[in-house]
Amino acid sequence: MKKPKIPTFNNIFMSGANSQNQKEAYQNFLTKYPKKPNLFVQSYEKKADQIFLKRRSLQLLDNNELKELWKVALLAGPKVKPYFTPIVFARLQQGDRQGRVSIMSLFNYVMRKVWLDQTRIGLSLYDATGQGYLTEGDLENYITELLPTLPQLEGLEKSFHSFYVCTAVRKFIFFLDVVRAGRVRILDVLACSFLDDLLELRDEELSKEIQEQNWFSAPSALRIYGHYLNLDRDHNGMLSKSELAGYGSGTLTKPFLDRVFQTCLTYGGEMDYKTYLDLVLALENRSEPQALAFLFRILDVKNCGYLDSFTLNYYFRAIQDQMKAHGAEPVSFQDVKDELFDMVRPKDPEKITLADLLACGQGDTFVSILIEFHGFWAYENREAVSSEPSQD
Repeated sequence: MKKPKIPTFNNIFMSGANSQNQKEAYQNFLTKYPKKPNLFVQSYEKKADQIFLKRRSLQLLDNNELKELWKVALLAGPKVKPYFTPIVFARLQQGDRQGRVSIMSLFNYVMRKVWLDQTRIGLSLYDATGQGYLTEGDLENYITELLPTLPQLEGLEKSFHSFYVCTAVRKFIFFLDVVRAGRVRILDVLACSFLDDLLELRDEELSKEIQEQNWFSAPSALRIYGHYLNLDRDHNGMLSKSELAGYGSGTLTKPFLDRVFQTCLTYGGEMDYKTYLDLVLALENRSEPQALAFLFRILDVKNCGYLDSFTLNYYFRAIQDQMKAHGAEPVSFQDVKDELFDMVRPKDPEKITLADLLACGQGDTFVSILIEFHGFWAYENREAVSSEPSQD
């Protein structure tokens, strides 16, 4: 006697699924994810990702194998074969009359490719979600664990490490997190030059001049944090509007400072170190698109997406006041307005947008004229300064 067939949930449900809506509801039931995450599954998936990345890392060439690349490909082992393909040859072929590829070009290509793969795997180990992104916390963990491998940072006091990590991470976030989502793509990190600058600190003989130009160097980080401490006159760890007024040459206008504290994140009307770093990155890199976007948002006092004559006059009145304070005859706003519009040449002759500012190629000069007396003075006297004889 045959055992009766026990009906399954699938059979019972589908037996009554006579309409298309019921079938679609059934499919949605099967594909809908549970609301509460399964911690066991997450832990298993993370472990699987780590094993996968470790296997990928083992497939990369190590230093000894890179040296072997100078020899015949067959002697270096099977891992070298991907670098001896027609595609790689075509990429490196630079019009040699005899159709040859330079050994140095090939070696440099392999070195760069291996470095990118190693770095991508290293960064992916800090990707908690496995989605190809790093949050601010992920980047902080990465740089914190990287610190002991950078000889140029050995002299930093341990008490300063957290401030150094904050300073370093802020540059990645400011320039790569364009939409302010709180994360950056690993591919964008690899594509930019910031990691090159950071890993340059492995060179024990790095010159002082190069270190001063490198945002990630110890002298640079100490300089920025030192300026922050000097501005903090009441030593509460935060900057008030009056304290920030001493930034740089001390000529940032009051309307600009007012807008900084209106648009940027503050705590009880005072600015913390992270927000200060964003402002420093914007002011020190005024020609960069991300910096111009940051400063444009501050200048847009009407929050309308463009700057008109009213907005320009709002900021330039403070420049005129500073000119009077220095005993100079104020320049006519009408003359400056015409120069600014001629400089940018916006699509709409009465409105300057961020796109106009980025396209004109003089966005840094435009912003400087409006936000600080020192910037306006440098522009107004540019011909006199350029005609001065240079001194050795």
